Amino acid sequence: MIIRKQFKFEGAHIVRDCSSDRCKKSIHGHSYVVEVFLTSNKLDYGHMIYDFGLTKGTIKDVIDSFDHAYAMWDKESDDFKSFIKTNSDRYVQMPVSPSAECFALTLLFIIDKILGATHFNNGEGDVGVQSVRVHETETGYAEAFQDDLRWFNHTLEEVIFSQAIKDEWKDPMMYDKLIDYNKDKKSIKPFENPIIERKFK
Repeated sequence: MIIRKQFKFEGAHIVRDCSSDRCKKSIHGHSYVVEVFLTSNKLDYGHMIYDFGLTKGTIKDVIDSFDHAYAMWDKESDDFKSFIKTNSDRYVQMPVSPSAECFALTLLFIIDKILGATHFNNGEGDVGVQSVRVHETETGYAEAFQDDLRWFNHTLEEVIFSQAIKDEWKDPMMYDKLIDYNKDKKSIKPFENPIIERKFK
């Protein structure tokens, strides 16, 4: 069984080396729609794969990081990166081009790591993210699946969120905790879902 949760953000980018002149030569923006598809091998105590309300925490914060932000490929010149960082509080530096395809891959990668670093407390099964679909326009989207992560040969550290973005997260240290957990393979997961007082057992 699969469940789907939709998110939205307004973001800007340049997609260097693509075929369209407008796209590769000018800063421009889109109204993005992001669909996250979650799956599991069982239902939890509430007979859900994963409570939609739980996606309003770290998952929502990561996706919302791109809202009113400039997404920038780290291959840009030092002068250009300095200009963006000096003139925009909200930016995300990525190790891949900020195309719809790479937004989908990057979000899939991070959400997968978040779920792996979360302690579930309501009888959930092996909750995982099957895919992430990113609509760049009303007529076009890219969808990344688990098998596609073989194209994403990067680390969490290579996705850099500006301090202004981090300051707006529910936990400004959230991404640092995620990096530390995946680097050191600590036994204690940094994220914990609430403990539910069950009415029916």
